Amino acid sequence: MNETTAASGVITRAELMSQPEIWQQALDLNEQHSALLPSAGEKVLVVGCGTSYYVGDAYAYLRNDAGLGRTRAAIPSELDWIDDDEHIVVISRSGTTADVVELVERYGATHRITAILGDTNTALGLLCADRTVHLDFADEKSIVQTRFATTGLTALRASIGQVPATLVDDARAALAATLPADPAQVQHIVFLGHRWSNGLAQEAALKVRESAGFWTEAYSMWEYQHGPISCAGPNTLVWFLGEAPDVVADDVRSTGASVYVNDLDPQANLPLVHRLAVELASLRGRNPDTPPFLNRSVLVTD
Repeated sequence: MNETTAASGVITRAELMSQPEIWQQALDLNEQHSALLPSAGEKVLVVGCGTSYYVGDAYAYLRNDAGLGRTRAAIPSELDWIDDDEHIVVISRSGTTADVVELVERYGATHRITAILGDTNTALGLLCADRTVHLDFADEKSIVQTRFATTGLTALRASIGQVPATLVDDARAALAATLPADPAQVQHIVFLGHRWSNGLAQEAALKVRESAGFWTEAYSMWEYQHGPISCAGPNTLVWFLGEAPDVVADDVRSTGASVYVNDLDPQANLPLVHRLAVELASLRGRNPDTPPFLNRSVLVTD
């Protein structure tokens, strides 16, 4: 193993392993920051790209299911309407995501907008200067997001009383757990979620794609048998983020695929996913700190 290979993934590994402590910092956010997030009864639109969108989708399901007000998540490039009374929450680690910046510039004078940012010395930081939840302690050097995304979700869950007392301990357990599959043997990974964990399933699949360039899919648990299961086989790992009903799990096993489910909070599965992604990247000779064709922020819009 040469020096370059040994150094591959060092940044990502350090950042993903820091998640329990970073999540605790999010739970300890001062009241001034927490008060900026939507309150009960408000209509909420969460806007973000990629990982940020999946975090917003998970939060939207949790907030809707808690009866706190209509909540939806959207990708800015696909957004075709905004209600006059929606509280807009934008999520951006870099603070420079071009289509998010454009949306804030367009609606900043007419809507309440709150930003969740990793860096405030940016375009979004300036536009949302008085309404920013600053998660600088969760910012990252790696291109692929791990701890910023999960920390943002922790802060959002805390704001609606949806953080179990075991969350941080579950994260520690995920970092100590045996990997769900031998990285050298698995060829295909499917993540299944239900309601709020659908977004987490999409995020998990994205992490493995970004880090390792690996074949991953993500579906609603109850949709998997409606076609996608036909791709499963002996070298497939089907990972449930939450419960694994027998009616689904048994069908998965009948394909020869492996079923994985644990008792951790669905969010706490993400650090375990991050660990597997790094190992898969290493086997493929790929540096998860700097995957090809990816940048920290997408700056070009149409």
